Amino acid sequence: MARIKYYYDTETCKYERVKTKTSDVVMNALGILSLTVAMAVGLLILYTNYFESPKELILKNEIKELEFYYDKLTQDVKNLNEILGDVEHRDDNIYRVVLGAEPIDKAIRNAGAGGTDRYEDIRDKNIDHEDMVVGLNEKVDLLRRKLYIESKSQDEVVKLAEKKEKLYAAIPAIQPVSNKQLHALASGFGWRTHPIYKVKKMHTGIDFAASIGTPIYATADGTIAEVSVKFSGYGKMVEVDHGFGYRTRYAHMHEFAVRSGQNVKRGDLIGYVGNTGLSTAPHLHYEVLINGSQVDPVHYFYNDLTAAEYEKVLELASIENQSLGM
Repeated sequence: MARIKYYYDTETCKYERVKTKTSDVVMNALGILSLTVAMAVGLLILYTNYFESPKELILKNEIKELEFYYDKLTQDVKNLNEILGDVEHRDDNIYRVVLGAEPIDKAIRNAGAGGTDRYEDIRDKNIDHEDMVVGLNEKVDLLRRKLYIESKSQDEVVKLAEKKEKLYAAIPAIQPVSNKQLHALASGFGWRTHPIYKVKKMHTGIDFAASIGTPIYATADGTIAEVSVKFSGYGKMVEVDHGFGYRTRYAHMHEFAVRSGQNVKRGDLIGYVGNTGLSTAPHLHYEVLINGSQVDPVHYFYNDLTAAEYEKVLELASIENQSLGM
């Protein structure tokens, strides 16, 4: 029950009842309401400034987690770039140098990508931390392009190595007659006295004096290009095509151990020393040809000779004596 208020009226000398106006009630109510609202707003502002809501806490934790993974991915990309840089260095400065190939141009290594904005779709979404996302994508794309270039380079290096291996196998590198069964290096490459005509004539190979039937070996991998028999000149002769412009010729043989078109490896038996054709004693006339031109075979005996033995062969081959055949 509402309390009734009175006041003392001096004119009437009586207590009169206080009459409350509706407007006063309304104004008082509005005042109280305004004060309440003001206090509520103040408290809300105070709370929001000094206290975080559960949703904000969740979002902040998510942001911290994303930043952690972003930093980790950025570091991983950096580490991979360093590893790739080391591989590129070895590729250019070791593998390609050994295989006789030019290093890859730095402009190609940098793997630039021009043209339109490759990350326009990311920018159009107006996402938070847009620069971070675009930057990481750029680093990953650059790494991907550089890896692709290096993978192609490695493929090329493998092909070069395979070709180099075949080249080394195709180069004549041993004597066609074993030192254990060799009587002597009878005549070397160059101008020598012809055994029949007794005049100076170009001797296009090396004569190995050995007994009839001494084994003759292929000096490099190749294919038997020719097996021929003549009553003069080279007599019984085998010619091997080693590829890469190399050929070897074995003349004045006694018997063959191969046939035309047969593949041989370095050290395979191809025939036996003889005295056929224009020959004055049992021996093997051995030639090395590069792109159709005869060269001194003495420079191709380095595989099975010591340094001292090779020096001795060079000395014997340089003596201007009489050849045993043509």
